[in-house]
Amino acid sequence: MDQILQFVLGGSGYVPWIIIVLILVAGCNIPISLDVIMVLAAFVATTSTLGHAFAIYSSLLVGSYFSAWISYWIGRKIGAKLLRIRYFSKMFSEKRLTKIGSFYEKHGLLTLLIGRFIPFGIRNCIFFTTGLSRSSFEKFILKDALACFTWTTVSFLLYYNIGGHYDLLIQKVKVLNIFIFSVFSLTAIGFFFYKKYNKRKKGVDENCRLKS
Repeated sequence: MDQILQFVLGGSGYVPWIIIVLILVAGCNIPISLDVIMVLAAFVATTSTLGHAFAIYSSLLVGSYFSAWISYWIGRKIGAKLLRIRYFSKMFSEKRLTKIGSFYEKHGLLTLLIGRFIPFGIRNCIFFTTGLSRSSFEKFILKDALACFTWTTVSFLLYYNIGGHYDLLIQKVKVLNIFIFSVFSLTAIGFFFYKKYNKRKKGVDENCRLKS
């Protein structure tokens, strides 16, 4: 990561374009962390004397938005074939895809908004699943426009205001990512058992009615 940092800093005039390219590559489900890119971008924006803050923010926003389009169309066009490959079948397990797809159908905007803040491949999994299920592309990009703008703005301002302490930022992001992922996982598990309990309760009630 230090090598990437030196590369980015070495070409400070090209930072916005470098950021866009890296994020678009990440949209192809290449394991590049958008959170690390966000921290790098905020670090460069804080330390740069060239006044690139707005250009860097804009590159993050544009790159993140269109990166989701790439993941969506990969899922829509070749998603079923990719799932036959071991690498992708592990990344996009059937259980995870089913849960995310079901949640998106019920809570489209909320899914994208929450998903944008969840690390460890959840973002791309949501975009990929949306395409795989052939959900409306027009509705997807409209909803994700708000989700992407919210995530990019909140994250960039947060890391930018912390200051130019790259190592400290990375440590805090790792802790924050683990916390967010843990909360999301516990919420999902709780929701699953709640639905299961309600379903079982309904079954018991129906049996009682039939007997009476």
